[in-house]
Amino acid sequence: MVSPDTARTVVGIIGNIISLFLFMSPVPTFVRIWKKGSVEQYSPIPYLATLVNCLVWTLYGLPMVHPGSILVVTINGSGTAIECVYILLFLIFSDKKKRLKVVLVVLVELIFIAVLTVLTLTLAHTHKKRSTVVGTICILFNIMMYASPLAVMKLVITTKSVEFMPFFLSLASLANGIAWTTYALIRFDPFITIPNGLGTLFGVAQLILYATYYKSTKRMMAERKGKEVNLSEVQVVDGEEPKKIAAQNGHV
Repeated sequence: MVSPDTARTVVGIIGNIISLFLFMSPVPTFVRIWKKGSVEQYSPIPYLATLVNCLVWTLYGLPMVHPGSILVVTINGSGTAIECVYILLFLIFSDKKKRLKVVLVVLVELIFIAVLTVLTLTLAHTHKKRSTVVGTICILFNIMMYASPLAVMKLVITTKSVEFMPFFLSLASLANGIAWTTYALIRFDPFITIPNGLGTLFGVAQLILYATYYKSTKRMMAERKGKEVNLSEVQVVDGEEPKKIAAQNGHV
């Protein structure tokens, strides 16, 4: 019979894999941003929220805070590096005003993590106390990571289009929530169970919204493409008219 520790390790590894997919899921979005040369209406909120979430969870998993949580450290350390790349690309392809806001938020997040680390290690002298302090904050930021697409969901409801709500990000969020909830229930850890249980619900809500507006999005994109084609044809005709006039003048 498989021991709880072994089962937890296996599920934790699976959780690492799914979480890595979650972190990589915005790649198609940034490929589009790269090709367009603009962030368009994409929001930086999900990536900023994920960055601070990864930083806090990395702190939580450190041996001096919550021993035996190496799998929490590995995936969140990797996530921190990946999110930094996304934010850098966002800065490159955004306008000056939006770029300044993103930089300020990142600075605030880094200062917050530094202060939290110092206070936790100097004022809380047991693993239990440190785990409670950092774990409570982890719950708040992990919920924020899952809830952050709500800003984009509002845009979806307003425009009746899911064009700017990446499907793979929503799907990966759901899978990630299920995996880590299972991990936390094997050896009960409330600080992992609570936010990931809620994250699962957020993931379901996003997919329902995607299913609701998927067809209308396809229709709107097709209509827009048709208008672009018609506009292109008009421009070609307009461009030919001067040539015809010039030719007629030449015969005169």
